[in-house]
Order: sequence, then C-alpha cells, then structure tokens
Amino acid sequence: MRDLKIPAERHPEKAHRADAAVQPKKPAWIRVKAPTSAGYRQTREIIREQKLVTVCEEAGCPNVGECWSQGHATMMIMGEICTRGCSFCNVATGRPDVLDTFEPGRVAHAVEQLGLNHVVITSVDRDDLDDGGAEHFAMTIRAIRHRSPDTTIEILTPDFLRCGPEALEKVVEARPDVFNHNLETVPGLYPEVRPGARYFHSLRLLQRVKELDPAMFTKSGIMVGLGEERQQVGQVMDDLRSADVDFLTIGQYLQPTPKHHSVARFVTPEEFAAYERAAFGKGFLMVSATPLTRSSYHAGDDFARLRTARLEKLARA
Repeated sequence: MRDLKIPAERHPEKAHRADAAVQPKKPAWIRVKAPTSAGYRQTREIIREQKLVTVCEEAGCPNVGECWSQGHATMMIMGEICTRGCSFCNVATGRPDVLDTFEPGRVAHAVEQLGLNHVVITSVDRDDLDDGGAEHFAMTIRAIRHRSPDTTIEILTPDFLRCGPEALEKVVEARPDVFNHNLETVPGLYPEVRPGARYFHSLRLLQRVKELDPAMFTKSGIMVGLGEERQQVGQVMDDLRSADVDFLTIGQYLQPTPKHHSVARFVTPEEFAAYERAAFGKGFLMVSATPLTRSSYHAGDDFARLRTARLEKLARA
C-alpha cells in the first residue's frame, strides 16, 4: 500500500468547508416519497446481514425507496471512506481501512439472496492502493459469477489515476458486462467539482476499455445543474462518442449538505428530453436523461435495452 498523503488544500475535509450558497427550493418533479415498503425493509436487512455498504445510502440517492422496494441495491466495495474530496459527493473523505478480503464473497452472497438479474458494483476511490483496488473489483466480479452465473454485472469504477495500465487490464479481464466510469461534469468545472480527477484521463480510460475488449459495453454519466452551459454538455457528448462510449446518463445534481457544491439551478424535464434527443442523435446506443437519473437507476432494464439496440444496429449494418 502507498503512504497516502493528501494535501489539505487539494482535498479538504468536507466538514471544514464554508457553507455554499443555499440550494434553491426543489421543484415538484424532483421530489420523491420516503421509503416504507416491505421490499425496502427486506433489502435493507440483507445489506445489514452481509455487512455491506451501498452507494444508495452513502450518496443519499433520491431513488433508494423505489430501487430497494424492488430488491435492487448498488453495492459499494472497498469501504465507506474515500481518498478524494469531490465537492459534489456525500461519501466521507479520509484514510480508508485495509481491504476486507471476504467482502467479494459477501457481495456475491447478497446478490444471490436478492435474486438479482443485474447488479451494479461501485467503490470509493482508493488512491492508497497500488492498483487502485482493481484486483478487488476483479475478485468481486468472479465471486458473483460463481454464485449467480446468470446475473449480468455492471461496474462503476474509479479512474485509476495513479496506477499503471495493468490495473484497468485486471478489471477488463474479469469480463463485467458493462464498464461504467462517470465523467460527472463538464471539463471546465473539474477544478471546483472534481479536483482530484482529470477529465481527459477519465475519457481515455473509457476509450481504453473498448480497445481492450471491443465487445464490452461502456457507459458514463454527468450531472447537470452545477453551472455548466448547454454547449459544454454537447461537447462532453461528442468526446464520449469519440471514445466509442455506448451509454450516457444525465441527471440533476442535488446538494447533499450546505458544505457541498451549490445547485446552480434545477434543469427542467423538457431540457432533459432535449439532451436525450441530442445524445441519441450523436449515436449513443442508450441514453437516460431525467432529473432523477442516476448511474444505477433502472440499470437492469436499461441494460436489456442496450443489448437490443446493439443487435438492431448490427442488423442494419
């Protein structure tokens, strides 16, 4: 493991930040009901029983009630403490614990118990590890394949910024069905929104996945409402298509606490529909663009549509 030294000025603890501007009042289209169903409680019990972390809870996802009611949960591996301090993210920042070697097996057990047809696995950033946690991702994929061979697997990875090329190769060799890495925002906002990352590195990561395995589906997503301009979003779409990315998600940014980046505005459903039309027009096989869209929201249904879209494209070729 690396001796992790995070400069305070680059990755300040979120608790020590000054309060951002007050978030504007949420419009009706962004509000959701509190989770109360029996399905939600059952999913929560399985997650607790297996001592797992979910991004649904850590990131305060607004869709947790709907997804957990249907038995869908996005597992977050490698702990609940991130080595980055992105201003949009509600996950804790600090020095993580050592990796739990039994975690991949527990994730696989939970996938089996939940009876998932499709599962999304994500993680915190682990800049303290030489491979950024790539082998842990690969172990988790293999464990799920062993217990639930019919379950399709989608991974949402960090950027492996401080790692050699073999880190990404380990993950791709484990053969997930979908490789997702989010750009999160337009490049001009990276210094304030995603200061520990590099836009063109993330773009190249997605492109490299296709070079390693042209048949693997690739996916990326951004948030809007952070202060970006519409033409900047269009440029991100063009960049992703240049990297041969198949699937784009666009959702509304929501401010987790006053210490996080403020919401510049709430993008209307009509604007999201326009983004969706533009993205399909640029050649994405699958696009999800709504205020409540998140990387793993309806991921299983979207994956089925993604496969169908590829088959239809091949038939037309």
